[in-house]
Amino acid sequence: MNDASTQSTHLDIVVHGLGIALSGRGSMPESDNTKRPLIIAIHGGTYSSKYFDIPGYSLLDRALAQSLPVFAIDRPGYGHSADYAAKAPGIIDNAEILESAIDEIWSSYQHQACGVVLIGHSIGGAISIALAARQPTWPLLGIAVSGVGLDPVPESKDKWSAIAPTQTLVNVPMEAMNGFFFGPEASYDGSVMPQASYSAGAPAPRSELIDISLGWPKMVAKLAAKVTVPVHYRQPEFEKLWPISEELVSQFASAFSNSPEVDAALLANAGHCVDFHRAGEQFQLEQLAFSKRCAERS
Repeated sequence: MNDASTQSTHLDIVVHGLGIALSGRGSMPESDNTKRPLIIAIHGGTYSSKYFDIPGYSLLDRALAQSLPVFAIDRPGYGHSADYAAKAPGIIDNAEILESAIDEIWSSYQHQACGVVLIGHSIGGAISIALAARQPTWPLLGIAVSGVGLDPVPESKDKWSAIAPTQTLVNVPMEAMNGFFFGPEASYDGSVMPQASYSAGAPAPRSELIDISLGWPKMVAKLAAKVTVPVHYRQPEFEKLWPISEELVSQFASAFSNSPEVDAALLANAGHCVDFHRAGEQFQLEQLAFSKRCAERS
């Protein structure tokens, strides 16, 4: 793994998953405490790893403030590996490649943490579940996912299915997605968001947008049943890409039939991109607290 200092408190990194160079960012704060989790943040579609590092809304900053090691990786088809979109990576492909990349990170830092916790948003949440189902060789302690469900709303399926197969990378204007990604105006700081989130926007591989819409509903139950670590799940009240109800949250949680613990709930006053809402800070702190509990139990 190669790294170099950035202007922020985090590092730009390059890791390799099955030989593919993946960019990212993160921090490994010094600490005498090795009973801590190594957090890997996995972004969703149409965003890069910067999703987790928007100033004032940064999961990476909040982890660093607690001396928790954390890295956000640009998934295949993003950042350094943008050209890989032509290979049409789907959810399972992402899981296989990231399993290898995380192994490289773990090999570098295994003496400074006791295991790995995945934090995944949207498609990144689906990939986190698929990755956990693979039972990786490095020590996985738990997964925290949000912005993903059992079956997307029809409008979402129609939107992505209409994209021409020849368009391997889909450049979605962030402004056009505000209605999908954000809740009512009162749920976020309008003087900052959604404009501040646009810097994290990135073209998305068409293949993963199709896979989350049409493939994921057919595989989620089987994958979730193979997860054997604790699960933290939050689905926002104003989610627009997935149907929302207490019953659906319970159904999603029930799919993790072999997990020792599933903490699942609707999250009030937030839209799909929970992190960018007023509820985002407390949400991220809950994810970090979950990560620390997973480490303490290991």
